[in-house]
Amino acid sequence: MNECILVVDDDKEIVKAIAILLEKEGYRVLKAYNGMEALDCALDPTLRLIIIDVMMPQLDGLSAVMKIREKRNLPIIVLSAKSEDSDKVLGLSMGADDYVTKPFNPQELVARVRSQLRRYTQLGDVNAQGQGGEIINGRLCYKPEERVLLVDGEPVKLTATELKIVDLLMRNLGRIFPAEEIYRRVWNEEAYATENTVMVHIRRIREKIELNPKEPEYLKVVWGIGYKIEKH
Repeated sequence: MNECILVVDDDKEIVKAIAILLEKEGYRVLKAYNGMEALDCALDPTLRLIIIDVMMPQLDGLSAVMKIREKRNLPIIVLSAKSEDSDKVLGLSMGADDYVTKPFNPQELVARVRSQLRRYTQLGDVNAQGQGGEIINGRLCYKPEERVLLVDGEPVKLTATELKIVDLLMRNLGRIFPAEEIYRRVWNEEAYATENTVMVHIRRIREKIELNPKEPEYLKVVWGIGYKIEKH
């Protein structure tokens, strides 16, 4: 295993506890105690996942996530004491892939780490595997072999989670997927109250592929049913 994970929290005891938990699972752990240190550690090419707290000195976690996203596409799990849906949506909309609230269940955190790493190694920047030819749909061109989505011939920078959603919808043009089914297929977990999580990722994809995200031409919601990429 030996995948490298960065743990960021201004509470050193929490960092220590998470590091021990992950090291028992066979992961290699980097440690940081504020957002600025996280930015430096995020440049490590062996890094495969980040667990980061929200409230920290010098640079808060969400601001750090936005800056990291400019350079790295790896999975990010936000860790926070705040449990309100609005905080979760904010974290996801700023580029996080998942959100865990404190106090957390250790086995749940490990399960989420495994899920994110599995999706990243299969669909992200690492070990991309070819699975068929190009899918052309109007202004969109998806290349499964390269795990690349082109819009008007230009590559779109997608996170591993966004890419998995695009992969699902582009391979099934016109088919409507309920949010729960998207969550099960993309996160590889049972779906419980997941509408907000899926909706935020859909919105982020729209902002990257649509000329007018408020009036989408491709990635559409079918109210009360789910989401689809319209066939053109």
